[in-house]
Amino acid sequence: MITNRWLTDTLEPTPFLGPLRYLISDGKGPIDQVSSWNLVDKKVFIDLLKRETSRFPLILDPEDSDRQKHVGVFIHGFNNSWGDAAKRYQGITDTIYKDKGLCILFSWPSDGTALGYYPDRIDARRSSDGVAEVFSDLYDWMIVKQADAIANVRKACRAKISVIAHSMGNFVLQKGLKTLWSRKNQPLLASLINQLIMVAADVDADLFKSGENIDKSDGDAIANLTYRITALYTGRDTALGVSAGLKHFGERRLGRSGLSRTSPIPSNVWDIDVTDLINPKLKRVHSACFDEPKTIEVMRHLLDGTDRGLIEREIAKMKPPPAVVG
Repeated sequence: MITNRWLTDTLEPTPFLGPLRYLISDGKGPIDQVSSWNLVDKKVFIDLLKRETSRFPLILDPEDSDRQKHVGVFIHGFNNSWGDAAKRYQGITDTIYKDKGLCILFSWPSDGTALGYYPDRIDARRSSDGVAEVFSDLYDWMIVKQADAIANVRKACRAKISVIAHSMGNFVLQKGLKTLWSRKNQPLLASLINQLIMVAADVDADLFKSGENIDKSDGDAIANLTYRITALYTGRDTALGVSAGLKHFGERRLGRSGLSRTSPIPSNVWDIDVTDLINPKLKRVHSACFDEPKTIEVMRHLLDGTDRGLIEREIAKMKPPPAVVG
């Protein structure tokens, strides 16, 4: 786990902003208990990460690229206490990332209260520097590995970088990647993130309105740092309906309405309406994608890099048959 929550002397995470801290779980207790985590130095954390990924299989045949392991990052959403985020992270590692590599939890200081929308949004924006630092380290390592691979193919990367962001965690990522892109002199065609999955994204539906143009916007930064971006949305998400009313003069939320089609969309950005993949009896669907077997399967296909057309065919098979009238 990497967190910019302020930690007490006993490592208890708080809803206040603090410096980046790095922790590892000893695997001996519940993941949402502080006693299950150990604070480590950043260098130790990075060395452990490198050591773990060095054990991944080296995939050189492009035909086997779907077998390449991942270093994933999960960024939780609004109204999540640290314990809630840790539990969600555990579920993601046990399902979506099962046998696909490893996943890191990035926990930012959400207030964890139903009335904390505005404080959370402020903290989300303030968290951008922390996110930028984390992905800057990954970017620098990627550049090193690219140079190593040119010199010796046996030293090529053994892992893809992927990100799953939920709800307002997408806003945290949005601002962090914009900061990173600016710091790295706005590189073009240097994909840091292989697969970005935006789940119930609490960001503007027209985030990617620059299309293929370079306008140095937030959406432009994300699109240029990512190989493929997929937004999962459903019109049943009432939580995002409230968000739209609270922010930006009613601008529609990406996670509720999908991508805005009023402007061109970058070729590496698409969306999936998951309404028919979620149990119709569920009343609260803002986090349903992490619990529904069908949406979990879709996200695993996305991590594999499966072609859009093939994923759409699989989704069509998962949908219930149309009701017979008469």
